[in-house]
Amino acid sequence: MLRTEIAAISSPANLRPSVSDTTLQLSRSELDFVVKGSSELIDRAQLKLAFTSSSQWFAVDFRRASFLILQIFNAQQIIVHDLSQNREEEDGVKVVTVENIKNPYVTQGNFNTRFKLTLNKLYAWSLVSYDRVVMLDADNIFLRNADELFQCGSFCAVFINPCIFHTGLFVLEPSTAVFKDMLHELEIGRANKDGADQGFLVSYFPELLDRPMFHPPANGTKLAGTYRLPLGYQMDASYYYLKLRWSVPCGPNSVITFPSMPSLKPWYWWSWPVLPLGLHWHELRRSTLGYASETPVMLIQAAIYLGLIAVTRLARPSLLKLCYSRRSERTVPFLHALVRAAAAWSVLTAYVLPFLLVPRTAHPVAGWALYALGAASLCSVVVAVFLLPALALMTPLAGALGSLLVMASPWYADGVQRALALFAYACCCAPAVWAAAASTAKSLNGSLERESFSPSRTGESIPMTQSNDKLY
Repeated sequence: MLRTEIAAISSPANLRPSVSDTTLQLSRSELDFVVKGSSELIDRAQLKLAFTSSSQWFAVDFRRASFLILQIFNAQQIIVHDLSQNREEEDGVKVVTVENIKNPYVTQGNFNTRFKLTLNKLYAWSLVSYDRVVMLDADNIFLRNADELFQCGSFCAVFINPCIFHTGLFVLEPSTAVFKDMLHELEIGRANKDGADQGFLVSYFPELLDRPMFHPPANGTKLAGTYRLPLGYQMDASYYYLKLRWSVPCGPNSVITFPSMPSLKPWYWWSWPVLPLGLHWHELRRSTLGYASETPVMLIQAAIYLGLIAVTRLARPSLLKLCYSRRSERTVPFLHALVRAAAAWSVLTAYVLPFLLVPRTAHPVAGWALYALGAASLCSVVVAVFLLPALALMTPLAGALGSLLVMASPWYADGVQRALALFAYACCCAPAVWAAAASTAKSLNGSLERESFSPSRTGESIPMTQSNDKLY
């Protein structure tokens, strides 16, 4: 039976770990909780989060918050981590197994299958042993300590859309009655615009838009009722890309969220420099967990690519000679078409295959470097096999790497200038790429003609030189 995993972490304000550096590993069935620093720094350090969706692990450098709950993609269990428990018992990890909540909206016309299990977030209301729960999606980055969230009321969320609140982060007060009522509403088919947790909760808490803004009491008391959270608790990364800086008046600027298309989530190496904030995500991960799981794979790939370059430089095989060996003239047109198709697919493969082989959660700088090496190595094989000009075949790769430098430049005043610079660069590169493609095609056609009409292929005898005649 499929299940869902939610990681919850509790650290009361008066808690002081007995050790200064504690590490617990997490995969699909474990929790990776990293507390770094001495006990004197617990109250002052900020909360940081880094996550990768591929290997299903994350790191939290976490201080003093009363209770934190994080949802992990494609996971299998509910995990509650409570630092107040006996540290000898798996560092306080408690596993609660639950069944997936059946999603009644799967037949809706606009339903997206990746939201099928998001209703499992509703289980947060069943955690009644805690006063407050903060639910986070995996694509959040904390910029500062946000303990004040635990002072909010029975339900609090951020409106990143003028009329619809976002469920990437919300505060709730666990309640068995509310949880049972939510399950009942699912059974009777409460309206849900997107078939996911957000559509359901927007329908369940329709009055939130008219509720007051949350301002944490200075004395630390917990509020009652529902509140709107300031936009600073769910700063859409899209706001940053327009001005290349944060300009959110509704502070505090605490949490970045990435509600963009799934293929550009920040943990993917190719998201940077297309989306500048992707590098910030990976820097947080580098400073906490590192890249021990990706590094061996990348080193092996790099060694293979370097070996391919060395072999092609020494062997220099030629497919053209093999194709025309002992072939009749009737097969020449067919061979021309076959070789052209093979060359086109080989060039495409040389550029696409290395991209697919780079570990998805690698650091962007290492990922792009490995991709460039892989594309160059496979292009060298294509050059040797089809006798193509190396410079022309590498021109698109050079253009792509140049576009990365244009996007990564830190000197733009805003996102508009960045977009215009990239457009200007593309306009300048387009003629060069077209000329390189034309040169490659011309070189391939020339090689085909030379091979097909050479004396050895047409059956003509090669005349002896005068010096050879004298020998006989």
